[in-house]
Amino acid sequence: MVGGETLFVYFLGTAGALPTPNRNPSCIMVRRGSDTLLFDCGEGAQQQMMRAKTGFAVNAIFVTHWHADHYLGIFGLVETMTFCGRTEPLTIYGPPGVVGFVEIIHRLTPRIPFVLHATEVADRDVMLFAGYSVVAFKTYHGIDSVGYVLEEDMRPGRFNRDAALALGVPPGPLFGRLQRGETVQIIRGDAEEVWVTPDQVMGSRRRGRKIVYTGDTRPVKNKNDLLEGADLLIHEATFAEDEGQARAKEVWHSTALEAGMLAAAAHSRILALVHFSSRYTTAAGHIQDAKACFNGEVIAPADLVMIEIPFPSE
Repeated sequence: MVGGETLFVYFLGTAGALPTPNRNPSCIMVRRGSDTLLFDCGEGAQQQMMRAKTGFAVNAIFVTHWHADHYLGIFGLVETMTFCGRTEPLTIYGPPGVVGFVEIIHRLTPRIPFVLHATEVADRDVMLFAGYSVVAFKTYHGIDSVGYVLEEDMRPGRFNRDAALALGVPPGPLFGRLQRGETVQIIRGDAEEVWVTPDQVMGSRRRGRKIVYTGDTRPVKNKNDLLEGADLLIHEATFAEDEGQARAKEVWHSTALEAGMLAAAAHSRILALVHFSSRYTTAAGHIQDAKACFNGEVIAPADLVMIEIPFPSE
């Protein structure tokens, strides 16, 4: 992994099935270093990208399920990419149906100037990228549906400068080489040649950052190993608890309280509630519901809000 990569999350669309004057359909952008990923792409996504000034250089799109509010924006985005002269390949990942979906795009837009791939994913499929991976997990929405976990590779341990000096390593370029995992040679004492290995001066490896996005689903169970310890859990909260519990079960969605319960069980650091039913004009009740069982930070981002995910302190 390249050390120090930035990790930004843009909430481009946080509405439920129906857009509202203030919220667009589902679209989450994750920008890690120079990579840009979209998780779902509801209608109007390219306009939201313009408003957020992110540009259109998307490396991959991950669709959670084939309800229109989660994919209709792909058609317009592909057109926009075509007009902008894109030549780099683009892969769309999704549950069964993604191959047929990409075939439809090709039929409707026959002169796409870049290769458009379709990759079908299922529970626990792993997609590897430079310095991180994206893992799909089964969700429960009444149709084929998945969520996604973006997790960075393990990071090197902390560099022990005092240990390096004690071994005779002079400050300078050799410090950097050891931190990059290289073994270095030094001259010590009376022309004694000594090799110093990274494990002599580096602490235990440290975890990278982790983002979980559920898409639309009833509360996910039996995925603790995948969801555990997310720095950011983006969970749908279509309904507030006081009036939505029965309706949530009926239509395969979650309440904010249920999202909070999962965040607590998975030891998440931040819970971001999204996908609010258009019946609500405020998310204050949703936040209150989630906080009833989750002690971490709870947010209900407005559209176009961007947050940065810092590296864990440990």
